[in-house]
Amino acid sequence: MTDQGLLVFDVDSTFIEEEVIELLADATGLRSEVAAVTERAMRGELDFAQSLRERVAVLEGLPVSVFADAAAAVTLTRGAAEVVAAAHAAGWSVALLSGGFTTVIEQVTRGMGIDEVRANHLETRSEGASEVLTGRVLGEIVDREGKARHLREIADARGIDPTRTIAVGDGANDIDMLEAAAVGVAFCAKPALRPHADVIVDDRDLTIVWEAAQSALTA
Repeated sequence: MTDQGLLVFDVDSTFIEEEVIELLADATGLRSEVAAVTERAMRGELDFAQSLRERVAVLEGLPVSVFADAAAAVTLTRGAAEVVAAAHAAGWSVALLSGGFTTVIEQVTRGMGIDEVRANHLETRSEGASEVLTGRVLGEIVDREGKARHLREIADARGIDPTRTIAVGDGANDIDMLEAAAVGVAFCAKPALRPHADVIVDDRDLTIVWEAAQSALTA
């Protein structure tokens, strides 16, 4: 084991301000319906994997160019770049564990030095000269249990002591991830997540998260 640490973030409404599935759904005219399902899933009222499949199904037939459109509409949460730089300066690895979509996350965070991204892949098919979405998720869905498993796997692969891990999230899908970390941070979180957190931050500034989590880690 090393003296390094692992800082992991949920992405949608945590590392970024938006929910990417809703940005993608803009192109279908069904954003409000998709947003309502997202909200219920984040409150813990729906099974995440099933709700994701239902939301992704409405994207069938959209061109893959919607990924770039969604990425262009994303806003990083205040302090995102700064907290990644601070973590790296302290010798920590930074990972994004998301129930969202790898293609968009990688476009949004390109150049930030994110060490690991674990998220979902959307299946595509060829239609003539174009690539379109099939409305299905490819492979295993990164759900509540999956996020916790990925945290443990990344820490183990990088030789990081589990007692030097911090997880940051906002919804019910992040419960297991926060519980798996040495310090779990609820960031502007839904009520379902708050009882499972060691630290609660209600100011949308990720630099506060880093400072508060480091204090809790050394307390």
